[in-house]
Amino acid sequence: MHPANPQTAAFSEDDIRAALRDCYAPELPCNIVDLGLVYGVALTLDRDAPGAGIPGVPERYRVDIQLTLTTPGYAAQTQIVAQIENRLAAFERVSKTEVELVWQPAWTPERISPECRKRLGIDEGSRQIGIDNEHGRSTALPARKNDLVQLR
Repeated sequence: MHPANPQTAAFSEDDIRAALRDCYAPELPCNIVDLGLVYGVALTLDRDAPGAGIPGVPERYRVDIQLTLTTPGYAAQTQIVAQIENRLAAFERVSKTEVELVWQPAWTPERISPECRKRLGIDEGSRQIGIDNEHGRSTALPARKNDLVQLR
């Protein structure tokens, strides 16, 4: 969902969230938006951006992302942040991207979108969702006892 004419069309949080759907946690077949890792997106007009105030130059924005991870200390943190920064750098309208890691409220598998839940094999028949403390991974136990879906 990219604006048809980036110089005159509105630029919004929806545009940013759509772009973030191209960013994936390395071990999972779902993007960070559908995993529920993006807690907030804020756009602030950047009046100090190069060309600001010059007729014909589109307004540019600072983008602040509040992001969580499935578990603190997740090894792919740097990779996910780099994906976000690189993806948003493609927007002429973005002057700067800041990613803030937040841990409250704590992420839970309930934040996963229905589409992503299907892709991961997590359905309404899940009996329990929790943490495998021995390996530090989030897991869901589907209705059948021996079927374990590993989220991370």
